[in-house]
Amino acid sequence: MTRVAVLYGGPSAEREVSLASGAQVIAALREAGYAVQPVEVGRDIAAVIAALTPAPDVVFNALHGRYGEDGAMQGVLDWLGIPYTHSGLRASAVAMDKQAAKAAFLQAGLPVAAGMLVPVADLLHADPMPPPYVVKPLNEGSSVGVSIVRGGDNRRTDIAREWSWGPDALVEAYIPGRELTVGVLGDRALAVTEIVAQANTFYDYASKYAAGGSRHVVPAAIHPDITEQAMRLAVAAHRALGCRGATRADFRYDDTGGEPGRLVLLEVNTQPGMTRTSLLPEQAALRGMDFPALCAWMVEDARCRA
Repeated sequence: MTRVAVLYGGPSAEREVSLASGAQVIAALREAGYAVQPVEVGRDIAAVIAALTPAPDVVFNALHGRYGEDGAMQGVLDWLGIPYTHSGLRASAVAMDKQAAKAAFLQAGLPVAAGMLVPVADLLHADPMPPPYVVKPLNEGSSVGVSIVRGGDNRRTDIAREWSWGPDALVEAYIPGRELTVGVLGDRALAVTEIVAQANTFYDYASKYAAGGSRHVVPAAIHPDITEQAMRLAVAAHRALGCRGATRADFRYDDTGGEPGRLVLLEVNTQPGMTRTSLLPEQAALRGMDFPALCAWMVEDARCRA
């Protein structure tokens, strides 16, 4: 029987999300017939290494955010010689660094928002570009720390004073329209989902994880040309970063001037949420792959790469 260690929790701002993902992955893999070893990750990496000794056949990486999604844990697993799910060290590190990922997308000719790296101290004094614009941490996921600055709302100085994500921020032009996301397994896109935030103007952390914070429309009710384009761009972004296994590409779809409109690639998530109602599992289910089968696919994909 294949022995799978599931890493979940972690010390990042997305710990609670990872705990939820991990708990459901553990149950699903047991349902699929694997021998599962849960490993709740904290700040003590020596304890993680001890838990992985002797080595399992595969590690299912259900960590989210820094230290689990940014190449750090991938490097540890590479060092230990243990196959693991999702992307490798380089792709994980580049995807987690929004500025580096954006450079890779531009090199591949993919559509991204105009933007720049800005010292947070400069936000105290002036708008770095005409509003509306978006301010993002460079190395966080789940929309942690993301804010929209609109004309006349006086939020810029508050954002700068309360900032806790390093000396610089990524500032990008705000793209009006709708939120779309596309899951990728290996070399194929699954579907396009529209995410509708219920109480907020954008898909922020609360919209993602609070009960009733958002609803998912899958397949998205959009122009067929945009469906085809979004799925093609998601695979292209996956390849541009050198990703493996499962990813999820997020887009803004500006149809405010009429259809078909334009797509703008925001980012690629190398460790998508993995609860039964998360976006990637919803899309997999649409394609006939239930949650245990999806988790098993990830384990077997990791074993094949090894």
